[in-house]
This record gives sequence, structure tokens and C-alpha cells, in this order.
Amino acid sequence: MKIVITGGSGFLGINLTRYLLARGHQVGVIDIADFDYPERDRIDFHKGDIRNPEALKTAFAGTDLVVHCAAALPLYSKEDIFTTDIDGSRNVCEAAFQAGAKRMVHISSTAVYGIPDHHPLLETDRLQGVGPYGIAKIEAEKACEAYRQKGLVVPIIRPKSFIGPERLGVFAMLYDWASTGHNWPVIGKGDNLYQYLDVEDLCEAIWLCLTLPAERVNDTFNIGAKVFGTMKADFQAVLDHAGKGKRVIAFRVATLMVWTLRILEFFKLSPLYKWVYETAYKESFVSIEKAEKALGYAPKYSNKDALIRNYDWYVANVARFAGATGVSHRVPWSQGILSILKLFF
Repeated sequence: MKIVITGGSGFLGINLTRYLLARGHQVGVIDIADFDYPERDRIDFHKGDIRNPEALKTAFAGTDLVVHCAAALPLYSKEDIFTTDIDGSRNVCEAAFQAGAKRMVHISSTAVYGIPDHHPLLETDRLQGVGPYGIAKIEAEKACEAYRQKGLVVPIIRPKSFIGPERLGVFAMLYDWASTGHNWPVIGKGDNLYQYLDVEDLCEAIWLCLTLPAERVNDTFNIGAKVFGTMKADFQAVLDHAGKGKRVIAFRVATLMVWTLRILEFFKLSPLYKWVYETAYKESFVSIEKAEKALGYAPKYSNKDALIRNYDWYVANVARFAGATGVSHRVPWSQGILSILKLFF
């Protein structure tokens, strides 16, 4: 099958590309960023923007399946988030429909649940976007549901924050502090259960949505780790693995730290945005029971496994991206004033 991935040059995109190539499929990629990986000669790459319908029409020619990963992340401007994640998603749906694709898997986010008041979260829970990114992800899902009504099979996946090889972004800060022998601060006591997801398990969920019968997959699914612990315990596992004798430092007065981060975000002095720091000290996990029953989803990696696997990749590759910063998951996010705070840990 020919499978086209939007946003295929990103963190999820390259992992999914490798996953599909290993299974013998023809892979196409459309992205505004260059595909600068060793697999470049094995894929059909189109440099283009999903906000451009003509670029999508060209990239989707002859495709059987589409996986829509492209998104403007929370550090992008509000305009870029709305035009990419809402208008761009509508364009992807229409282009897949017009190309006669058999189905289109849409990668949404658990950010659509906002800052919830209960756990575990179910697919039927109320959606409440926090900030432009959360709002845009909800609107993108609505666009997908509209195309389901037109007959396109559109599985929607809501993954927890996913990590693994090639993941940098905000997690690069944890791995940097751990590898250079610093303690790691957490908001609150750190005893809150917090669920992550390994990118390989996410690729497996996408694969199931691409290949299982349409009547089983034409729905919405939470995807996350099966085994996860508290924020403090799981991050401590990374520090222990780093072998520097460091520990997680809990800031028990969460309100004071949250207000400090709000001020730093307002003045653009910190990479941490509201949805990160407003949820970091609270329970955050979804039920994956629906995916387990309908898809046979069976994640291999626990939180600790995924974090350590990502840390080992970071340490082995840190020289490649030394000094690089940006707003995608492909590069470390600038630590801003938090790099000064690091000196005290």
C-alpha cells in the first residue's frame, strides 16, 4: 500500500515512516520541513504546506491511506496554530476524500480534554480546549467527523504525550539536566499519577487503525501507556539511570510555582506553556480500555521504559543538535530563564 504521512519530517513522522518501511509499504511524506533522515531515498517526499490544497493534491495522488500527523504545536503563534491545525486539517480531509483514499487516520491529542476534574478520561468526556492548541485540536476533530459523514473512514487517535527516539522539545530539558548531573524540580508533591506513551506503541495503534476492518476503527480512541506511575517516581527513574546520584525536588506549594511560570510565560522567558504547568502537578491519565477491546491495542512500554529509552537516545545523539533550538519536537526548546535556574539544582 502507498501511505502518505502529513508532517512526516517530524518526530512522529520519522518513527512512523521507519515503522511502515519495515513492513514493506510505499511511504509518501508531505511537510514544510525537509526530510533530512537516512531514509530520504526510500520515500516519496513532497515539500509543501497542508494549508495549500494544491500541494496536498499532488502529494496524495495515488495514495491508499493517509496519516495526518502535521500540526502547529503550542509554541507556534495563534494564527499558525489555527490556520494549520484547523484549516490545514480540513484541507487534508478534503484532499484524502478527493484522492479516493480508503481511510485517513487523524492524530489528535488528549489536550482536547483541557484541565479535567476526574480520571481516567474517557473518549466520551467533555472537550474543553486550553489555549489555541487545545481549541484547534477540537475543531480539527470536528472537521474529521464531518468527513466521516461523507463516507471517509477517519479513525481519530488521542495520544498522551509521546516520547522515544528523535523526541526533543520540552523533554530535552529533563534529559539535559539529568545527563549533566542536576536535580530535577517538579510542581507540587510529585505524587500525582501521570501517563505518557512510547512512540513505538503509538505507531502500533496507528497501524491497527490502518489495517483493521473499517467498522472497528472508524471511531475515536485514547492511546497511552498501560503501566505508569507518579510524576516523581517516573522522573526519578531517569535520574537514577543517568547515574549522577541526583533526585527529584518537589515544590510542594504548587500555586506559587504555577504563578511564577505564568509570569515567565507572559514575558516569553520560559518554554513551558499553560497546559504543561497547569496539569503537571495533577493526575493526568486516560482510559485505553476502548482501544484494547476494539483494536487489540497492547502497549509494550511503561512510562519508565519510554523515558529511559528516550534518554538513552538523547545521550547518544546530543552532539548532533548542540546549540539548536526551535518550537517543534525535532529540536530542543530554548530553556530561557530556566537555564539559570538549573545552576541552583
